[in-house]
Amino acid sequence: MIIQLAQQLVEKLNDLQFTIATAESCTGGMVAQYITSVSGASSVFDCGVISYANRIKEQELNVSHQNLVEYGAVSEQVCKQMAGGILHKANADVGISVTGIAGPTGGTKEKPVGTVYIGVATKSKVFCKRLNLEGNREDIRKQTVQCLFEMTLQVLETDSVSI
Repeated sequence: MIIQLAQQLVEKLNDLQFTIATAESCTGGMVAQYITSVSGASSVFDCGVISYANRIKEQELNVSHQNLVEYGAVSEQVCKQMAGGILHKANADVGISVTGIAGPTGGTKEKPVGTVYIGVATKSKVFCKRLNLEGNREDIRKQTVQCLFEMTLQVLETDSVSI
């Protein structure tokens, strides 16, 4: 399923003559891996940043230190800044981002394992969704990639996201 969505995304980006860049935390490069597994992805994929460390989120994606302190790395605010940061850094048409807790450790009462934020930034808007996923670490990471591809396709087709 994920590879088919990646194929659809690459085709849609090609049709629009858009480029895309990725900013990932809990997926550790899986988003970029699926995109680049599609033949022809080189015409639409600019770059990816894996920003596990907060200092990399700040240095490479222009995430504000204040938001990291106030809201935490797993937050809507940081997710939006990651998507916008990679959009700007790559000068791409679309920037997509992921930040979350894939587990099995790291969860809290407020943000349990499976809490993930996915973001899509275009030149005019930034969209973000909170996901509450279940399963083991690999399941959560794969579900995240699938949801992010679905959301990105929806944004590219409608310039909106249904919540």
